[in-house]
Amino acid sequence: MFNLDSLLRENIKKLVPYSSARDEFKGDASIFLDANENSYGSPLVKWYNRYPDPMQWKVKEKLSEIKMVPPNNIFLGNGSDECIDILFRSFCDPGKDNVIIVPPTYGMYEVSAGINDVAVKKASLTSDFQLNLEAIESAVDDYTKMIFLCSPNNPTGNSLNREDVEMILNNYFGLVVIDEAYINFSRHRSFLQELKEYPNLVVLQTLSKAWGLAALRVGMAFASEEIIRVMNKVKPPYNINQPSQELALKALEEVGMVNDMIREIVKERGALVQALKEIPFVEKIYPSDANFLLVKVSDAKVIYNALLQKGIVVRDRSKVELCEGCLRVTVGTEKENKELITALRSI
Repeated sequence: MFNLDSLLRENIKKLVPYSSARDEFKGDASIFLDANENSYGSPLVKWYNRYPDPMQWKVKEKLSEIKMVPPNNIFLGNGSDECIDILFRSFCDPGKDNVIIVPPTYGMYEVSAGINDVAVKKASLTSDFQLNLEAIESAVDDYTKMIFLCSPNNPTGNSLNREDVEMILNNYFGLVVIDEAYINFSRHRSFLQELKEYPNLVVLQTLSKAWGLAALRVGMAFASEEIIRVMNKVKPPYNINQPSQELALKALEEVGMVNDMIREIVKERGALVQALKEIPFVEKIYPSDANFLLVKVSDAKVIYNALLQKGIVVRDRSKVELCEGCLRVTVGTEKENKELITALRSI
């Protein structure tokens, strides 16, 4: 049985969270003399002299409408990387506990584990980039606090088989963290609506990809109220700044525009696949549910450098496990994609 209390670090159980001035005051007022702010304003915008809402309720309420998840089940982080780090700091005892990752996958899981002195066990994906359930089962021990799954996966682009993910959710009683940064580009269903069914589920999403707000650094974690309460307890008081909250809210009003962009990116992804098939040194284009393609080429380093000379930057993933000889190519605009293909044809 899943027991959140048994997963928590003892020091986090005892932690009394910092209470900011804006945590303690709720409501409207005309004069704010509680937070030692500069009451005369700022050189930029007058109201930036005030601290932002520490719990970002307006953003969460808007996200709740879009995602159909209650606000109390939403945590906002300074990028998804902060969400990942807070999960480590909340649930993993340094030098004692471990987590499981399934490479090739997003590199910050391992980096964050290293920063927090948490051991990493690796259960590599199969040759077709799917979960190796036997390897994951063998890796789990009494000190395994979390399993990180990325779907659609970065850097491979494919979605993980839903039945395999459900098998883990049903049989492992630590936290299962499903990173859905690229879910908007996929036809596969998000795991958000499964939160009530699986109390050990944490779903990560972001405004950086489909919403085009990478510069704002707004990541999201969706989980049970109990898990979200823990994350709020551990986070810094004002982890999402006021401009990011304002701009995120403005963007969240434009769901139609975002859906149009997603459709255009998916269309361009298909066109890019067809064009890449005609390039002689392209050996394989892996199926993608994301806004990028993993492309195996004859000499990744040479082609990467040749593109760089032409002012085009892709990502060389040839040293990543199971991605030998591969470049990761983000789907650009129609113009950018055509320039990429022209450049590749000239190499």
